Amino acid sequence: MNRLRALFLAPVWVIIGSLLFVPLAIVFLYSLLTRGTYGGLAPPWTFENYQRLADPLYLSIAAQSFLLAGVATLLCLLIGYPLALFISRSGRWKNLYLLLVITPFWISFLVRTYAWMFLLRDTGLINTVLEAAGLIQEPLPLLYNPAAVVLGLVYDYLPFMVLPVYSALERLDPTLLEAAADLGAAPRASTLRVLLPLSWPGIRAGIILVFIPCLGAYLTPDLLGGGKAMMIGNLVQNQFTTARDWPFGAAVSLALMIPVALLLVLLLRRKGEELL
Repeated sequence: MNRLRALFLAPVWVIIGSLLFVPLAIVFLYSLLTRGTYGGLAPPWTFENYQRLADPLYLSIAAQSFLLAGVATLLCLLIGYPLALFISRSGRWKNLYLLLVITPFWISFLVRTYAWMFLLRDTGLINTVLEAAGLIQEPLPLLYNPAAVVLGLVYDYLPFMVLPVYSALERLDPTLLEAAADLGAAPRASTLRVLLPLSWPGIRAGIILVFIPCLGAYLTPDLLGGGKAMMIGNLVQNQFTTARDWPFGAAVSLALMIPVALLLVLLLRRKGEELL
């Protein structure tokens, strides 16, 4: 039976190895080489690229990336959980609300980001309306700052929080909350001690699906941050394009994967438990 199982799993391991482990091995080898005179790769082999990560400049970029990704994930949870709860209790309207949640996916990511730039810029719709209403005398600095980046990240990845949380809440037996109320639990106690623990698999999945893409985002910080809110994704992109320092870019990429892997281990530490 074990041989038969291994035979059936062999194609899976081949696909995983060729699409995941082999590219990671190539990136690791790149990170041990040296930038050539005109860019690209050149010997000798060295660990200097990893030592450069201790530079205060790169540490500050990493800290800012984790901060912005964490704030965006928290906001997605605070907005997405009540929204998912509302949809799960909407009866025959839930399919319509789910359709509205996924509708932004039908529009190009780049187009949606440029739309936010149009709304937030000094001559954009928001500042124009506020000035016309006499509420402000000069345009508000809504664009090219960390707040704009967080706004863009929340808008882009909010559905990834709503959908798994909704999946968990949809399967929740409503009689459990009724039983808690019959036993004297107040609505707040029922929420904290019954609803949240039972929906934790969906919350955990949402955190993973939102935090990891936010941490590696580069297009949203580049367009909405305007270089004032650089994240790790921007650093990697700059090393592979503008600076043409592929070895250091590869080292930064692998260094980013370490905390992501630790986060996955932390959130999925209970073996055999459902993710969704």
